[in-house]
Amino acid sequence: MNVATIASVAPHWPAPEHVRALTTERSASQPEGPYSGFNLGDHVGDNPGRVVANRLSLVQQLRLVGQPRWLTQVHGARVCELDGPGEGPVADGSFTTRAGAGVICAVLSADCAPVFLSDRKGSFVGLLHAGWRGVIAGVIEQGIAQVPAEPQDIIAWVGPSISQRAFEVGDEVREQFLTADPVDQQYFARKGNRYMADLPGLVLARLRRCEIAFAAASDCCTYAEPRRWFSHRRQGRCGRMASLIWLAEEP
Repeated sequence: MNVATIASVAPHWPAPEHVRALTTERSASQPEGPYSGFNLGDHVGDNPGRVVANRLSLVQQLRLVGQPRWLTQVHGARVCELDGPGEGPVADGSFTTRAGAGVICAVLSADCAPVFLSDRKGSFVGLLHAGWRGVIAGVIEQGIAQVPAEPQDIIAWVGPSISQRAFEVGDEVREQFLTADPVDQQYFARKGNRYMADLPGLVLARLRRCEIAFAAASDCCTYAEPRRWFSHRRQGRCGRMASLIWLAEEP
């Protein structure tokens, strides 16, 4: 894919200029194919050479020092600090305080919510991978607890994910949330004997319960726009978008 064709969206949040963050778009002219467009996931069955080429294009377009630290994501709650290049660990979140060192936090998604973290000074950056299993496991709370800032200084942005109008779940999923906190009932709308779940709302609720300084979410639904986003719920086997965040040198 030509580097100039790579599209992305950035968080709308009060982060300083040296905090760089984005989610790549799929940019597919033929969205019926599972991997058509800009797939960055190397674990979903796509041609490995094509994924490598896409990842190199990403580095070139963004003028990154090196490859992002791709995690082995398991829908869990482990959040780790990244301190240099190398293979990313088994985790669903990462953070760094290293500016201008080429340490780039990354998560892959195709309906799950990427959660960007920083503070108003930009002293650190982090990213969480938040699907419903990870939210139940506590990835949001772990992320807030692990990053090197007090909650009242932390800002967060929930990136493109599946919206409530597209995310149908069974009662077993709803019950896991309500067992943890009955107030989450407000994020489930009944549809026959099933429910429509508000994943961004559930993520925002946990961020706000942590009493952070700022939390908001994208209005992009990954299910609703097949040319723009990959969606596991819509397609099953499919590619992945990447969310990245890093610290550039302060001006």
